[in-house]
Amino acid sequence: MSRRSLNNYQQTRSPWLKKIEHFLHPRMTLISGNSRAVVDQLLNEGAPANRLRLIYNGVYQDRFANLPAKSATREALGIGQDSIVLVMVANIIPYKGHQLLLEALAAVRGQLPSGWHLLLIGRDDGTGTNLHTFARDSGVGEHVVWMGSRDDVPRLLVAADIGIHCSHEEGFSNAILEGMAAGLPMIVTDAGGNPEAVEHGHSGLVIPTNDARALGEAIVGLVGSPTERERLAFNAKQRVARDFGVDCCINGYEAMYSEALASKD
Repeated sequence: MSRRSLNNYQQTRSPWLKKIEHFLHPRMTLISGNSRAVVDQLLNEGAPANRLRLIYNGVYQDRFANLPAKSATREALGIGQDSIVLVMVANIIPYKGHQLLLEALAAVRGQLPSGWHLLLIGRDDGTGTNLHTFARDSGVGEHVVWMGSRDDVPRLLVAADIGIHCSHEEGFSNAILEGMAAGLPMIVTDAGGNPEAVEHGHSGLVIPTNDARALGEAIVGLVGSPTERERLAFNAKQRVARDFGVDCCINGYEAMYSEALASKD
């Protein structure tokens, strides 16, 4: 068995789902989770500790090599070379925190330099209209670029200055790893495995979940400190290369399946 998210879905789907999973846990040969937060939940649900395996997600770092220059991508997007660009990659689903981000930006817009941009990359799964309205009415609409689904995310990340991932729940986010691989200082919430990817104050900033004030303060702090952005970005890129390459992920699954097969001999 493999679980790649927090267990919140057990509360919102069929009431039998939780009972079925708890029944199956001790009958699994091995169970993997993609973050310590997920593994801890499995343990609390009664999964045998000696059958649990932690295998983090991995990213293909070569996707971030030989990309167009930041200046070229900004020019193509009509964004000034000196503008501050924030980016968030997440489908527009309530738990991903788009509303929280817009509220945070609305609260601190007077502390941001003129001409800043927020790139929102991801498919609209139904709440986009309300977000558009809120952005317009709160005074940040002219700064938000709604990009929808894209197949050129790496070059868009490289064109930004700060990455944001403010979800309310998360197993272990590939979007965070990709932002780090692109050399972005990431601001993330402490949901699920997020703080396992980003070391607060070293490879990014970790803020409390559902805290618009903390998010706004973190954004203002990084916007005002290019040196700090550069330091965090460098450490983030090094961390992904060391701990979250796709080879590490593949090796983990190969080892788990080899162990499972060997146990059946």
